[in-house]
Amino acid sequence: MNMTHPLTTTGFDIPGYRTTQSFGVVRGIIVRSRSVIGNLGASLQSLFGGNISLYTSLCEQAREDAFNLMLKHAGELGANAVIGVRYDATDIGPGITEVICYGTAVCVERTA
Repeated sequence: MNMTHPLTTTGFDIPGYRTTQSFGVVRGIIVRSRSVIGNLGASLQSLFGGNISLYTSLCEQAREDAFNLMLKHAGELGANAVIGVRYDATDIGPGITEVICYGTAVCVERTA
């Protein structure tokens, strides 16, 4: 389920809103592995060059899941917005990748 929220930004303020409270850093972490079948299909795609759609889909799903977990974490703290949103990824082992989405959870209200 995509929980994209209009009050998320890579910036540190949201035009038309003022920050009234900060809850600190929130994050969503996903660890994914590639399946043997997925690796085989991606290997076949790589023979022809260009975009390897199987890996692209896996990466997009991992980022979306991490983003949604970050929003959930922010909501549990009482925040209604997340600013300074960033992504990072780390290879943990062969075929295993951690994707993290993080930002600062804040409460904002519309300015007059």
